[in-house]
Amino acid sequence: MKANELREKSVDELSAELIENRKEQFGLRMQQSTGQLTRPSEMKRVRRQIARIKTIITEKQNTGN
Repeated sequence: MKANELREKSVDELSAELIENRKEQFGLRMQQSTGQLTRPSEMKRVRRQIARIKTIITEKQNTGN
């Protein structure tokens, strides 16, 4: 999901999205540790998505939107 699409969501929706991405990251870490991870690039994608969501949440909290 692009940053513009995330900016249209509310803080509550972003928090839910963040939890969902963290669960996905946990699952990928478990796959990686057992040697079952087929696409290592997924780790990078999820990590960046989490950072993107956290940044937008911080922006919204600082501007009061």
